[in-house]
Amino acid sequence: MTPMHSSVIAVILGGGAGSRLYPLTVARSKPAVPIAGKYRLVDIPISNCMNSSINRMFVLTQFNSASLNKHIKNTYHFSAFSTGFVDILAAEQTPDNSGWFQGTADAVRQSLRHISNLEYDYILILSGDQLYQMDFTKMIQEHKEKGADISIATIPVAAREASEFGIMKTNEENRITSFIEKPKNDVLNEWVSDTGNKMLNEGRIYLASMGIYVFNKNILFNLLQDEHPTATDFGKEIIPNSIAKYNVSSYQYDGYWTDIGNIYSFYEANLALTYELPPFNLFDNSNTVYTRARMLPPAKISGTTLEKTLIAEGSIILASRLENSVVGIRARIGHGTTIVSSYIMGNDYYETLELMQENLNKGIPKIGIGDRCYIKDAIIDKNCRIGNDIRINGGKHLENIDHPLYTVKDGIVVVKKGAILPDGFVI
Repeated sequence: MTPMHSSVIAVILGGGAGSRLYPLTVARSKPAVPIAGKYRLVDIPISNCMNSSINRMFVLTQFNSASLNKHIKNTYHFSAFSTGFVDILAAEQTPDNSGWFQGTADAVRQSLRHISNLEYDYILILSGDQLYQMDFTKMIQEHKEKGADISIATIPVAAREASEFGIMKTNEENRITSFIEKPKNDVLNEWVSDTGNKMLNEGRIYLASMGIYVFNKNILFNLLQDEHPTATDFGKEIIPNSIAKYNVSSYQYDGYWTDIGNIYSFYEANLALTYELPPFNLFDNSNTVYTRARMLPPAKISGTTLEKTLIAEGSIILASRLENSVVGIRARIGHGTTIVSSYIMGNDYYETLELMQENLNKGIPKIGIGDRCYIKDAIIDKNCRIGNDIRINGGKHLENIDHPLYTVKDGIVVVKKGAILPDGFVI
């Protein structure tokens, strides 16, 4: 373990309404969306902080924050002898501000009064919806050595992704000299950077902002309260307006990082965990991903062919085949079922045998997935009841639609949380 960073506090941004992750965000905020079968998105930045010995964190939320609050309350307990904490700061009405958070910068500005009385020199600002493993110690060390006022973590990207990011140029000292938010393709050739031989060979020649910032405490307070008191966004306003006046430095990161902005990237990031050598490594002694410790039994599997599949604890699986899929906690999958390239989120509780029978008498399927089903290219949200002989065949042939029980986006079928699909249902 590296020595504890008493000079740093972290602020994790919970994000807006998460409409691009609909319908996963109907009843929960983006950072509370379940990932990898047993974690939630917010566990990623919190774990990165803890692995970097930063143990004072604020999570800023406003939309659908009940499940996120519950998760954090049940998960992150530091000892009585530690100064560590993970505190939720929900948007609140105050005498001098009656509005919601208007953007990333506004959210931090409205929270300054809660974080101003702690002792620290640097504020690390993180996003709550990214998948990556990063040692912030190195970034903070480089920030100090360069005498930077602001440091931005950057990642080299290729031309097809560049228009989705803030792109920057740097000088020989890695100081950022110019910045453009989401450039159009016709100006991209003006924004090419020397990102190192390995990245150049991969065509990753643009420096993109990862939305991860280190600010000197006094600079951040000054920018948000005095210089730009109405600016709402870091990427669009605060950062571009700081480049000429302050020493804004780039910290280039070349590991795996993905922004889970929409259903397709969420689906891809989860299924990538099933690869033989996944880009995001959950099996790592030095980069533990922390989450709520549940007292669940081991998974029970009978007669199932498994191919590149992650199965979380507490599952009962009788399926005939699972391939290239992620199966979450307490999942129940019946006989003769085949699941291909899908993320089954699992369930929040077990159904008793009496309750199962009672529901079956009413024509309600058991919680979980029934017998003889075929499910491909799908995300099954939590607590769904999928009957017998159901076919869900996702893929590009399906049009984007929003049905009361499911949504189709980019060929991926997302069955909504708690949906009941009767026997023989076909998508």
